Amino acid sequence: MEMLLVLGAIMACLGVVLGAFGAHALKDKFASPHYAAIWETAVQYHMYHSLGLLGLGILSSDALLGASSMLSWAGYLMFAGIVFFSGSLYVLAVTGVKKLGAITPIGGMLFIIAWVLVAISALA
Repeated sequence: MEMLLVLGAIMACLGVVLGAFGAHALKDKFASPHYAAIWETAVQYHMYHSLGLLGLGILSSDALLGASSMLSWAGYLMFAGIVFFSGSLYVLAVTGVKKLGAITPIGGMLFIIAWVLVAISALA
């Protein structure tokens, strides 16, 4: 699906930008090394799932799996997972507001559901 490729490319670009921003512009701004590590975790999951979006876009256009609503759902759940999981960690790392940690597991669950849908789609 073309939209998943576009989302994947945009999210991967944003992941690189945020990774560089954290490593350079925010390097001395984090309240502690703990928050720098949180930023790094956000970037890692952001990039992993951006690549997942690209992969789903490729799989959706491939004759093997073809365009499937399950793959589309998986892609949009991955995108939402990046927003909730990585987004909440980015904000937490910069602000130190620990209540945002309650949002992070929602993103993690969205990632898990997305990957389960990919597996089911491959088996169908």
